[in-house]
Amino acid sequence: MRVDEFDFTLPRELIAEHPAEPRDAARLLQVGANLVDRHIADLPRLLRRGDVLVANDTRVIPVRLMGRRGEAGIEITLHRDLGGGQWRAFAKGARRLKPGARIAFGPGFAAEVLRKEPEGDIVLAFASEGAALAASLERFGQMPLPPYIRREKGGDSRDNHDYQTVFATQSGAVAAPTAGLHFTPALLAALKDAGIGLETVTLHVGAGTFLPVKVDDTNDHHMHSEFGVVTAETAARLNTARAAGGRIVSIGTTSLRVLESAAREDNTIAPFAAETAIFITPGYRFRAIDVLLTNFHLPRSTLFMLVAAFAGLERMKAAYAHAIAERYRFFSYGDACLLFPPGAT
Repeated sequence: MRVDEFDFTLPRELIAEHPAEPRDAARLLQVGANLVDRHIADLPRLLRRGDVLVANDTRVIPVRLMGRRGEAGIEITLHRDLGGGQWRAFAKGARRLKPGARIAFGPGFAAEVLRKEPEGDIVLAFASEGAALAASLERFGQMPLPPYIRREKGGDSRDNHDYQTVFATQSGAVAAPTAGLHFTPALLAALKDAGIGLETVTLHVGAGTFLPVKVDDTNDHHMHSEFGVVTAETAARLNTARAAGGRIVSIGTTSLRVLESAAREDNTIAPFAAETAIFITPGYRFRAIDVLLTNFHLPRSTLFMLVAAFAGLERMKAAYAHAIAERYRFFSYGDACLLFPPGAT
């Protein structure tokens, strides 16, 4: 399909700079037979007893680093752990960096540029790895907010809390699974009381989720890969719930992508622990999920293509037009929509 079919115009002032307070006060657009304006706190009465929510339990690492190379300041965003203390990274001003250059991020914390990659990013080697490197990142790093969220130099300390979900336990993401940002302990308790289950999977979200689609046709787009896990126990419980008539409700596109990567042809879910570069566009046959809760996505993005595949392109264009007219808040810290496939009740 042509990428421009997934384009739309969004006023800049609708991009949310901070999440709603409390988080479950965010607005929710129900996209079913009709468009209905709701709130996230309404979820317990919008879902059915026996349904199961599936959240991504990845935890965002503070991988945005402000460093110095001699007298020059440089901003680094780590985006892929290569192991052994080596990371691929985006660097502002990377053209001036050469292999062997040393970038200092704080007392006792520095990295060496090993090489430049053909895609334009670089590979850094840190002196430490594992827990020691993680501790340095926690001390010196900032949350890797997407580029459309504006912050003063030095960041905003509130993001250390705001950009993590209540499900975050498995460190490894460099971007948040943003649909999960809407959940609070009170909402989770209300969902449990309503007989709605909760399971977790893991997909370590990469910075590629923010990269624009630069080709004219979706067939020519190269999708980034991310590591995902669905345990055997989780797969078994999801299959049991679905066989009993419950619906699988994905919290976000990241949970959806790992579940669909784990799906078998008979619509059951298998255990999974691997990289996935699944790219979902209209025409895809969904096998693992029945309902999708997701934020509002960027125009011409792979995520808008995914929601168009699930709910229908024209329905999603109408839903987004409604959301813009009603002044919903967009993107990572914004509002959400609850999507049902065409014909679902």
